[in-house]
Amino acid sequence: MLAAYAKRIDPDDPLSALAVGERPEPEVPDGWAVVDVAAASVNHHDLWSLRGVGLSADALPMILGCDAAGTDADGRRVVVHAVIGDPAVGGGDETLDPRRSLLSERYQGTLAQRVAVPARNLVPLPDGIDFDAAACLPTAWLTAYRMLTTRGRLPDGGAVLVQGAGGGVASAAVVLARALGARVYATSRDAAKRDRVAELGATAVEPGAKLPERVDVVIETVGEATFEHSLKCAKPGGRIVVAGATSGHLPAVDLRRVFFLQLEILGATMGTRDELAALLDLCIAQNLRPVVDSSYPLADAATAFARLAEGTAFGKLVLHP
Repeated sequence: MLAAYAKRIDPDDPLSALAVGERPEPEVPDGWAVVDVAAASVNHHDLWSLRGVGLSADALPMILGCDAAGTDADGRRVVVHAVIGDPAVGGGDETLDPRRSLLSERYQGTLAQRVAVPARNLVPLPDGIDFDAAACLPTAWLTAYRMLTTRGRLPDGGAVLVQGAGGGVASAAVVLARALGARVYATSRDAAKRDRVAELGATAVEPGAKLPERVDVVIETVGEATFEHSLKCAKPGGRIVVAGATSGHLPAVDLRRVFFLQLEILGATMGTRDELAALLDLCIAQNLRPVVDSSYPLADAATAFARLAEGTAFGKLVLHP
């Protein structure tokens, strides 16, 4: 079957480590199921994998990709939940299982014509959501949903700051926060991206700008370049929820601000199967759909990866096997 995979690890030139070609059909352990992939999406996780972050050389060659939607062996439309973990070990939350992994770390990923996953990781895809939209949900949108709800505890009528609008998680957070009734502020260095995020309902500002109010929740995926601003923008008792560090992972933190304002700095990684199901219900109820920047045939995966790496995309990049 055709697949996009990591043929080697290259921290300095990750795109050169990507290959597109034939790979063996997926192995199917007991309790697992095969999905015929109709659409898959690309994430920064895939670029980090090519650099060797979360992916060891002894696991190569590894099919990349966390996200997919398609049909199961019975022809049912499904979305693939990418977290491979045991909810019982994590106290009901598979993301807290210390042994958990994402597809494409220990197990072959979704950027292929077919993928095998545990049967419990198949979530029914409601009518009204097409495969392209569904393939954008399990990583970026699920992460944003968990950041706002489970981790961020966004109150009714609250305010949110989204740093670095334009990326998959950030653009999802804008749409979801608006759907949840929040006032949303979003930063971007790029004027065109600020215009785009304003069309999604956010008040767009330049990085580091003073906001009209302090916010309940900050969605932080940029890291070092924006973290000081995130701390300054949180109201007393506010929450800075971190799910990425694209500009650097070692920001300076003024602990006086943290303890005096009783701020919470919280991590978030993906979400649970139940949260993914709840996200699908919200998308149907509020008629929400992911922002898709562009789509490509799987054979042209290298072009999609290059666009992701250059940072010019607004929204998600979709591949069609």
